[in-house]
Amino acid sequence: MLFKRRTVYCGEVTEAYLNKEVTLCGWVHRRRDHGGVIFIDLRDRSGFCQIVFNHEWNQNAADAAHVLRSEFVVSVTGTLVNRDTNAINPKIPTGMFELHVTELLILNSAKSLPFQLDEIEASKTTSGIDEELRLKYRYLDLRREKMQVALKMRHDVIFTMREYFNAQGFYEIETPFLTKSTPGGARDFLVPSRLNPGTFYALAQSPQLYKQLLMASGFEKYFQVARCFRDENLRADRQLEFTQLDIEMSFIDESDIYNLCEGLFKTIWKKFLGQELSLPLKRFTYDEAFARFGSDKPDMRFALEIKDLTPLFATTDLKFLKAIVDKGGKVGALCIKDKEFTRTELEQLVNYAIKGIGAKGMLYIRFNEDKTSDSPVAKFLAPNFFDTVKELIPDLTTKDTLLLISAPYEEAWDQLGKLRLEVGKQLKLINENEDSLFWVTDFPLFEWNSTTKHWDAKHHPFTSPQADWESQETGKMKARCYDLVLNGVELGGGSIRIHDTKLQAKIFDFMGISKEAAQAKFGFLLEALEFGFPPHGGVAFGLDRLIMLLTKMNSIREVIAFPKTQTGSCLMMENPSEVEEAQLKELFIKRTIEK
Repeated sequence: MLFKRRTVYCGEVTEAYLNKEVTLCGWVHRRRDHGGVIFIDLRDRSGFCQIVFNHEWNQNAADAAHVLRSEFVVSVTGTLVNRDTNAINPKIPTGMFELHVTELLILNSAKSLPFQLDEIEASKTTSGIDEELRLKYRYLDLRREKMQVALKMRHDVIFTMREYFNAQGFYEIETPFLTKSTPGGARDFLVPSRLNPGTFYALAQSPQLYKQLLMASGFEKYFQVARCFRDENLRADRQLEFTQLDIEMSFIDESDIYNLCEGLFKTIWKKFLGQELSLPLKRFTYDEAFARFGSDKPDMRFALEIKDLTPLFATTDLKFLKAIVDKGGKVGALCIKDKEFTRTELEQLVNYAIKGIGAKGMLYIRFNEDKTSDSPVAKFLAPNFFDTVKELIPDLTTKDTLLLISAPYEEAWDQLGKLRLEVGKQLKLINENEDSLFWVTDFPLFEWNSTTKHWDAKHHPFTSPQADWESQETGKMKARCYDLVLNGVELGGGSIRIHDTKLQAKIFDFMGISKEAAQAKFGFLLEALEFGFPPHGGVAFGLDRLIMLLTKMNSIREVIAFPKTQTGSCLMMENPSEVEEAQLKELFIKRTIEK
């Protein structure tokens, strides 16, 4: 169907078009019939413009306008004029103008929608609409202004990143999606090879090995906006396929990574949030962050820290606590300031600790005005317990409440970290108008795998250890590794890589990876190390998570055009789906699950 070319986008109408013939194209967002005069809010990706139909201007256009409903696609031509003073809408940039329509062309009609876009925009929430319905009709959901703004910001941020790295002398180089299945990380998505029967590609979980090989190739500065694939359980900030900003450099150390990335985020914060980031960003070691907040990605927008009260219970009459302490366990506490919890509120927190985060229990201790303890275990506490606690928590008052968890150190502190976040949300302690961006450094080199009974790499097996690593106990060895954390979310991380074959062999040996297994899985990289491999390091950031936080969304699904549900399915395209037997036969695959 032929239609006139638009003169300008709806949201970009200005005084320059006043009293001129203008053609707009877009969707009917809202229709109002005022006794023969019909007002339409016309929408395209740039915004809105009010258009008006009146028999006095054109009989045919006014008659045709009576059939217009939400989401009809139209092309309209008319004269742009100023609205009456009392009709100006200050909420939109074009609110002082309206188009008096003399020509209407209906390009497409729309049947009744499964949910009303204008009602969602008016209420500013989707809480009354099932998310699965929104995902099934994602192309409708994406028409909403909030979604359009989020995806435009995604585009703008990525474009800004490309400009930044180009100015820093980086090359953007694409790496393969179809790669080799290697151990570590999440489950691979496997792709059968038709040309090589019985063999499989893996969809790349990240470009990690390729970007290291690019350093061996002498490119020195690489970046990529990379698509990655991981077969893992989904949640609000995790999808089966996601996008990350991937960076690698040669002849550098940690400070080069910090300076480069801080310059990038300073640019983003200034351009998109209008804020100045104070540089250099704060840095916390892994041990410090975990000891204070029970997490390697703590939300530091509120000050509630974990206190170690283990010394108070070394000789306690509470046998279950003493048994844990005697075995080397810890007693940690959160001191909630100036909050008079009800007994019901405290029991709800106990229930959350047990059922929500897997703690074996949670003790709470309140204090009376005379400093005596108010707790289910009060009779087991010394009369001077308040004063004893105050030696470890100097700002303790009788208006405060202690929440205690006891277990082996890492288990207890992990649970306290989760309890801290829950309390922070419940008591509205988190400053939502503040951003807390910082580095966490000096991660453990290895972590014990209780299932396989051997040490795994905390980051990945190509992470360089710190200089004194061999003089430490295995569990205390540190890596040249770093994460960037924003508001309690890990934006990404990286490390200085191993570039020496002897050092790489030692790391594999600590992990129990035999020479034969290492050669089978990583032979191409190990061989590259023998041909003049430069010192190098890098970092990668989750773009979906970054855009989610910049746009104040609650899920990365809101900033991905076509996301999967929490069960990994696409309701719109109805996949994953079965395929014809002929396709399976062509790939030499036999179905073993009955239909």
